[in-house]
Amino acid sequence: MAETDRMTHPVLRIADVRLDRGARTILTGAAVEVTSGELVALMGPSGSGKTTLLRAVAGLESFQAGRIEVDGVTLQGGSVATRATLAALRRKVGMVFQFHCLFEHLTAVQNVCLAPVHAHGLRPADAARRADELLTAFGVSHRAHALPRELSGGEAQRVAIARALAVDPPLLLMDEPTASLDAIRRGELGALLRELLAQGRTLLIATHDEDFARAFATRIVRMEDGAVL
Repeated sequence: MAETDRMTHPVLRIADVRLDRGARTILTGAAVEVTSGELVALMGPSGSGKTTLLRAVAGLESFQAGRIEVDGVTLQGGSVATRATLAALRRKVGMVFQFHCLFEHLTAVQNVCLAPVHAHGLRPADAARRADELLTAFGVSHRAHALPRELSGGEAQRVAIARALAVDPPLLLMDEPTASLDAIRRGELGALLRELLAQGRTLLIATHDEDFARAFATRIVRMEDGAVL
């Protein structure tokens, strides 16, 4: 494979994904590809399936039909993913939730270290070193020993991004990343995401923020009634 091909290969392929909750169909054959180095904004009205699609990609929701491929790891609709598949997926995908979902009893640095140590078997000293590097890169190293309730919304978000990147996944998912940010903080977040793209990351974000998407996304994909338009 040529160098250019390696740099622009699809990191994420979503093909004809259908997801039901009881009698209600949430995703109705969703399909999209995200290429290495893209920041794709997933937009649509509330209830269109944006967050559900992110959760399916992260292996947090099973789906009834279709296929999701993340950098060589495949989830197949209608079957239960094995523990080995889910473990491999956790190395490929990081997710930042809308309300950050940091563990309230753990400090910022402990939150970042949690998955590398307990899910991936990294030595605590190595995990702490990686956490310090990430918190420093995101400008919150001075808050390393603060509890989540002691962080501002912007600080908590940066810690959540550091946690999602702690195992160095190629794909980062973000759900409504600007929901709790003012205009200045939105601009700071956009600059941070551009830095991640420059490092070779690939991002898929669900957002209602049209201005943010137009300013920072490389592509906008719209959803409606569980389908990608």
